[in-house]
Amino acid sequence: MTTVESLRTPGAVEAAERWTAHNYHPLPVVIAGADGAWVNDVDGRRYLDCLAGYSALNFGHRHPSLIAAAHAQLDRLTLTSRAFVHDQFAEFCRSLAELCGKDMVLPMNTGAEAVETAIKVSRAWGYRVKGVPAERASIVVAAGNFHGRTTTIISFSTDPDARADFGPYTPGFRVVAYGDLDALDAAIDDTTVAVLIEPIQGEAGVVVPPAGYLTGIRRLCTERNVLFVADEIQSGLGRTGRTFACDHENVVPEMYVLGKALGGGVVPVSAVVAGHEVLGVLKPGEHGSTFGGNPLACAVGTEVVRLLATGEFQRRSAELGERLHARLTALTGQGVVAVRGRGLWAGVDLDPALISGRAASERLAAKGVLAKDTHGSTLRLAPPLVVTAEEIDWAVAQLGAVLTEAR
Repeated sequence: MTTVESLRTPGAVEAAERWTAHNYHPLPVVIAGADGAWVNDVDGRRYLDCLAGYSALNFGHRHPSLIAAAHAQLDRLTLTSRAFVHDQFAEFCRSLAELCGKDMVLPMNTGAEAVETAIKVSRAWGYRVKGVPAERASIVVAAGNFHGRTTTIISFSTDPDARADFGPYTPGFRVVAYGDLDALDAAIDDTTVAVLIEPIQGEAGVVVPPAGYLTGIRRLCTERNVLFVADEIQSGLGRTGRTFACDHENVVPEMYVLGKALGGGVVPVSAVVAGHEVLGVLKPGEHGSTFGGNPLACAVGTEVVRLLATGEFQRRSAELGERLHARLTALTGQGVVAVRGRGLWAGVDLDPALISGRAASERLAAKGVLAKDTHGSTLRLAPPLVVTAEEIDWAVAQLGAVLTEAR
């Protein structure tokens, strides 16, 4: 019997289509190995990874210190449960709390879990601290958001693909235009417990808000006694050239929601990080996770924090990000309509009359560059922070060639 593992690219793609739910529409690339910023497929072709697991691979594939931390922990202990305290737990929580300038951490696994956690904590804080009447808590969110795909989260999505046919929806959310402080102000009332926002909207196409937006949210939340909850799952941990995207406006939220890169591309790790006055509202038995904060996750997560503590990756993202954006902006008028983003994170709007985002992604893959489209005509680029200047130049040159050929 022929196994999936023995198939080359066409057969492996066909087998994946046959045996899996079609909740993704992947490019016809079957990855078998990776190192740093590069991956190779089952046929031996190499690709520069300019997606980096939607920022889960900020430190590249198989970063040596992360792999070493994982190997060392695999030889000792991988899972207990939160019924006990294991020897990696306190160090992970301490180091992450200090990186965030907070004093409490609640570890989970996935980004969506962390967002759900932040929602529950915000509501508990609203009832137990702010004094919101029972069952009345409201949370203000932004149109174009992407916080995950659980039932509660898609209840306040404005993306039909994420939301349609999955109701009935969870109440308690108010959606306002992203970047509009007046609309945000008008949506806050005495029942509002939190403003949940992406400092940069990733899935929407790497949308950067107007200058002063985050500062304005901070001011409104302080004035109205509302928690500022920053979803930094994609934008945080070095991606934008700072540790957090909120740092670009020197803004500190009550809660950071983290994930993706926190697991170093090795294991799923997420967390909510806040002060005792916020996370301290939880009592034993009110929230938990079998795998959240497991020894393997904590060992890897602690090493991720150590890498970020040096500032090296934030500097690389800032410096190389300028190069990436300059090279991409130079393609404006040659098939590129607009370029957005910060650091090593860019949303590139293509002329839909020339080429779709999907077609551009497929043609880039044929030239050895992996990227992915969103919302029809937008490409998202997020290479690992270990990428080199020469590799950035080469990747953008391949995009230029794709656009030239399309003309």
